[in-house]
Amino acid sequence: MYEYELQQLRSAELIHRAEQERLARRAVLGNRAARREAALRAAENDPHTGHPRRHRFARTA
Repeated sequence: MYEYELQQLRSAELIHRAEQERLARRAVLGNRAARREAALRAAENDPHTGHPRRHRFARTA
């Protein structure tokens, strides 16, 4: 009986941990999507969207 109770506790702990990891992953994906959407909105308002922010090649000496 004791082993069965330990197994039930362990199972409940693993289920709880998996749910926490799913919530964390969902939050990360939501934040990433929000940043992507904000960047797209900022790019629409930026008059220089076609120009790179930095030069592609380093300057020569």
